[in-house]
Amino acid sequence: MWEENQKQEKSLDKLIEYLKNINEVSFNELVRLLEKNGFNIVKEKGSIRYYGKAGCNNLVRLDFHGSKEVPTGTCSSILKSAGIRIGGRQW
Repeated sequence: MWEENQKQEKSLDKLIEYLKNINEVSFNELVRLLEKNGFNIVKEKGSIRYYGKAGCNNLVRLDFHGSKEVPTGTCSSILKSAGIRIGGRQW
């Protein structure tokens, strides 16, 4: 179990490094980042997904479009509402 946690932490670190170095993020990568930070789908209707997390009062809305790139402003807005910091920067 400890080794599994280590693998998850390494993959999360790789994803964070990847996001720091590029400006384009796909919806799949953004979902992976949300899930690694403890968010789960609360409800889904069509392509709109709402993610929630224990201890977080607000829901994070994500219009899911698979491998398409997330616009930079949309990405930063989603990360900001989720309270996720990347590289010491609160989005």
